[in-house]
Amino acid sequence: MANLFDRLDKGRPPAEEKTKQPDHAQLLLDFLQRWSKPTISSRDIRIYGPTAIRDRESAIRSAQILAAQGWLVPLEARVWQVVRKNLTPSVARS
Repeated sequence: MANLFDRLDKGRPPAEEKTKQPDHAQLLLDFLQRWSKPTISSRDIRIYGPTAIRDRESAIRSAQILAAQGWLVPLEARVWQVVRKNLTPSVARS
């Protein structure tokens, strides 16, 4: 017979899932979906971006990851153009 604590713990997720933090690049990508300007700088990310990536190294590293994935295009030093991808499926007309 299982004790009370084993029965209560049965439905809980493992401890590592509770403390897992979202990826910084994913946080920046989510933020960029709401960013209204065509370009973004590391300064903009540090001022207006998600709190988790407001330090210089995290902001630049996250932007470089997104540039490698095609979401940002480097323009000048620490300035990127935001790529807007149409992710909304459209219905074909007959």
